Amino acid sequence: MPWIYLAFAGLLEIVWAFSMKQSEGFTRLGPSLITLVAMIASFALLALSMKTLPLSIAYPVWTGIGAVGAFAVGVLVLGEAASLTRIAAAVLIVAGLVLMKLSTD
Repeated sequence: MPWIYLAFAGLLEIVWAFSMKQSEGFTRLGPSLITLVAMIASFALLALSMKTLPLSIAYPVWTGIGAVGAFAVGVLVLGEAASLTRIAAAVLIVAGLVLMKLSTD
């Protein structure tokens, strides 16, 4: 169950990063509220996962999911550049996440 909490926490990190971008510096109410709610929920789920998972696993996986997810949303939704170097960096982050998961078994 802690891995499920952690996965959803990471997905919510993507949501709040995207909605923060859409809030235009917290000047738009709807995206600003989504940002705050998603942040709180993401932190709460991260905290639940850390009841069982070690900090050295949970936090890097949480940030990795958010980083790669934000990169994907930036490229796929916002039309940001997807250079070979940026894609390679995202692949390396995913490889690190897989190794983190494997290290707990």
